[in-house]
Amino acid sequence: MSGPSTRTWYWQGVRDGLPFTLVVTPFALLFGVVATEAGLDIASTMGMTILVIAGAAQFTALALMEEQAPTFVVLLTALAVNLRMALYSASMSTHLRGAPVWQKAIAAYFLVDQSYAAAALKYEREPGASVSAKLGYFFGVMTPVAPLWYGFTLVGAVAGSAIPPEYALDFAIPITFIALVAPSLRSLPHLVAATVSVVLALALVWVPYSLGLIAAAIVAMAAGAATEIALERRRAPA
Repeated sequence: MSGPSTRTWYWQGVRDGLPFTLVVTPFALLFGVVATEAGLDIASTMGMTILVIAGAAQFTALALMEEQAPTFVVLLTALAVNLRMALYSASMSTHLRGAPVWQKAIAAYFLVDQSYAAAALKYEREPGASVSAKLGYFFGVMTPVAPLWYGFTLVGAVAGSAIPPEYALDFAIPITFIALVAPSLRSLPHLVAATVSVVLALALVWVPYSLGLIAAAIVAMAAGAATEIALERRRAPA
């Protein structure tokens, strides 16, 4: 029995990706403004947003560049912020195995929080779908998201400091992460890792060059892993 076509999955992805535009638009606009205020010209801002396409890492890099942090610290911190992409990639590889290399390369480029969150949930619900259908859904999610990310970054870069302070858009950053991460906290290890990361990140905010963020991430991952191991040992038969 054949399931829904790739085209059907694609349009399901487009529909499921539309809600993300509500947070991507102000997020992109804010990045454009912040980047120009940090001294980047429009070409550099657009080059960064197109090549990196990872808002959290981009904001982190900009903040460190403004603090005159060493280049290796900027790169290390940005990579630490994006460590979750390695986990996303490992999760997606089990579903997209068998796809042509060029399609997997494009999917890797568009693997962001929004595409992963929607695709992981969809694949979990319908694990037996074909690889082409899963890819269609993945690219469908990004169809309304990616153009807005590029477009409103450009709008923000052009507008620059013309936006009055009373209309500050920095609220979009925490809202985006809360909306994406909160539904994923389904187990005790997840909650332990999230709690440890929040507490340590706040406690180490005084550490120069935001290195406290890296330390908090490492300790949080270790705490989550230790909790998972402890739970498995308790479940194991004596």
